[in-house]
Amino acid sequence: MSEGREGVDTVGLDTPPPLAVDRLLDDRETRIIVCCGAGGVGKTTTAAALGVRAAARGRKAVVLTIDPARRLAQSMGIDSLDNTPRKVASAGAGGGELHAMMLDMKRTFDEIVEAHADAERARAILANPFYQSLSAGFAGTQEYMAMEKLGQLRARDDWDLIIVDTPPSRSALDFLDAPKRLGSFLDGKFIRVLMAPAKVGGRAGMKFLNVGMSMMTGTLSKLMGASLLKDVQTFVAAMDTMFGGFRTRADATFRLLQAPGTAFLVVAAPEPDALREAAYFVERLAAERMPLAGLVLNRVHGSGADQLSAERALAAAENLEEGGIVDQESGKAGLRDTAAEPPGADDDTTAVDRITAGLLRLHAERMQVIAREQRTRDRFTSLHPEVAVAEVAALPGDVHDLAGLRAIGERLAAGVPAGS
Repeated sequence: MSEGREGVDTVGLDTPPPLAVDRLLDDRETRIIVCCGAGGVGKTTTAAALGVRAAARGRKAVVLTIDPARRLAQSMGIDSLDNTPRKVASAGAGGGELHAMMLDMKRTFDEIVEAHADAERARAILANPFYQSLSAGFAGTQEYMAMEKLGQLRARDDWDLIIVDTPPSRSALDFLDAPKRLGSFLDGKFIRVLMAPAKVGGRAGMKFLNVGMSMMTGTLSKLMGASLLKDVQTFVAAMDTMFGGFRTRADATFRLLQAPGTAFLVVAAPEPDALREAAYFVERLAAERMPLAGLVLNRVHGSGADQLSAERALAAAENLEEGGIVDQESGKAGLRDTAAEPPGADDDTTAVDRITAGLLRLHAERMQVIAREQRTRDRFTSLHPEVAVAEVAALPGDVHDLAGLRAIGERLAAGVPAGS
């Protein structure tokens, strides 16, 4: 093994190239930054911090967050986020601005219906019980609507930088797969069967379909219930003219994500599961020919005393706890001269020794964590040595204001954890 940061053992791999966050934010050709990765790794905080830093550097940015914690909205000085971009006060400088919004997937779905159907048909669709269920919780709807909203924001051209916090999901790949899944559902055999009576139309058409459809609808009625089946058929008939638009817009947004003006940031924590997911996502982005800017490694631990190894710290702690050799005279070991010490000094010394030993053990644990995190990061680097990395130091508490987001932005720009 070789040494990475001084005093920390690593597996001997080359240091990955640094992720130049400020260069990415300053590049006016970059119009979209997508933060993606496994759940719980700090994607939302990263997206917000990037937005604050971009605005401070003169960009007119909007951050699209997906179900952020309320404290994060408040940290931007906003009581609540909704489907409308809201300006974040005191976040910009030198002509920069920051707006923030939270995806409301049902409202976004409603906006699509209202924009692409006449008023009468839109009212029928919005009132349909099956549509209400679909728009509120159909599998993949949130991811699809995030793509729709991204397309809407880019089409408005009100911002020169859009930062997207992808939805929390079981798999980080859902964001890319959702448009295809929803498009497949809308184009699928089930939908075409339900659409057939409306497309054929008239008494002759229904007579032609009567035998086959009666068997099909009878089976579906048992599975779904007659009322639900009727709601679905009514919904499908009303949405018929819009189905092609879903696929067209999904394809357009997918191409937008592949364009040179888009940059993906994979966000992870220095943990095996999170970095395995990150490696999988890096490979998927490459397969889809989507531009990867680099990896943001959050909550990385550092130490200002990493010249003292874990092994030496533990040895010193054990020595103090056992009351062993603590003084060195002319290079030789010696024992304390307790007879020369004043009364009560032994108790004071013992207490100091206990505290010192405890601190040494805490330091040893920290150094072991640092070494474990570096080995985990180096395994990722061995698979993807070309991926630029920015390491962000773990914070002692939650981010609760703009100052905290600015601090995260500074650490992102520095790219290495505090104490390195």
